[in-house]
Amino acid sequence: MTRVPVTELNDRMQRFRAGMDTQHPAWELGAIFGRINQYYFTGTLQDGVLLIPRDGPAVFCVRRSFERAGTESLFPDIRPMKGFRDAATLVPAARHAIHVDTETVPVALLGRFRKYFPCPEIGSLDPQIAKLRAVKSPYELAILERAGAIHRQILEEGVAPLLRAGISEAEFACELFSLMVRQGHQGVVRFVMPNVDIAVGQIGFGENSLYPTSFDGPGGCVGIGPAAPVLGSRDRRLRRGDLVFVDIGCAVEGYHTDKTMVYMFGEPLPDEAIVAHHRCVEIQRELAAMLQPGAVPSEIYATVMAHLDPAFLQNFMGFGDRRVNFLGHGVGLQLDELPILAEKFDEPLAAGMVLALEPKKGIPGVGLVGLEDTFVVTPQGARSLTGAHPGLPLIEA
Repeated sequence: MTRVPVTELNDRMQRFRAGMDTQHPAWELGAIFGRINQYYFTGTLQDGVLLIPRDGPAVFCVRRSFERAGTESLFPDIRPMKGFRDAATLVPAARHAIHVDTETVPVALLGRFRKYFPCPEIGSLDPQIAKLRAVKSPYELAILERAGAIHRQILEEGVAPLLRAGISEAEFACELFSLMVRQGHQGVVRFVMPNVDIAVGQIGFGENSLYPTSFDGPGGCVGIGPAAPVLGSRDRRLRRGDLVFVDIGCAVEGYHTDKTMVYMFGEPLPDEAIVAHHRCVEIQRELAAMLQPGAVPSEIYATVMAHLDPAFLQNFMGFGDRRVNFLGHGVGLQLDELPILAEKFDEPLAAGMVLALEPKKGIPGVGLVGLEDTFVVTPQGARSLTGAHPGLPLIEA
């Protein structure tokens, strides 16, 4: 078992407190309910609440499992609780406002909490935690390096042997997932966006990669059916001449990289698709060259979009009216973190930020071409964690 070092936990807590002192000078108490945020500060995923008083030590109150929390975490103060009544006695009473991670706590749970932690106002911790998590420490970057190496090997070397004429999308997805876990993937991919169900990733043969979904990304996926639009279709089978679209996350010890590759099965795609794919490769390289400390995400997005040909912009970053309005996004403990290369994201980049760059374009009758890789921002410029393969290899049928 690998435990998050106590020095890492202490540094995160100190930076959180400093950020709160700057943004909310009169803050009194922070209460963190989201398990991913709790993991960031404690190193364990449990059912409980992390209480951070401004003028006292933080305490992690755990309903279940207190025993497991003690085994996994080096956090200095973990207490058992049966309910919020127990937790209320452990920290000073907040008189005016309690700040919580409002993006993750259910309203009903917050109501039960406020019964024992009464206060006139609820504030949000989400911006402070998101900014904190956006800059990765050397400890986090070392884990992301491992995830990226696994990711590169799977998509650049491991997918081709799995592809054979007649295999269904669902069968391929299952074989790919098995390979991922055997290679070191933790088996689950997590998102900030609520109600996102991803079993392996977005996988599609041919035009299935353009199928509409509720997922906020440029790709598509038919999935098993309306009740489970995941994995892939049991009916769509791989045919000679198909494009194969594979967009998956890979995670190690909680930390994700994001990578997409597309493949040609049996014979080359139409020239239009190949030309569009190569343009996406060029765009990714342009984006990567701009990932410098101090660069502004919204300006990067505007610069790249302004130089794209109007004809190319049709079906760029999606298909039809289902285009997304970003070119890249942060990754870490979740696959859709800050920063985002999009309009209105004006906070400058910093060394240690990690972003997935994913220029993609839909081609009618063919599918989604393009690529995605994960890059870390360094003082020397961006560096890919997931390889540099341009994608679109021809796989023998």
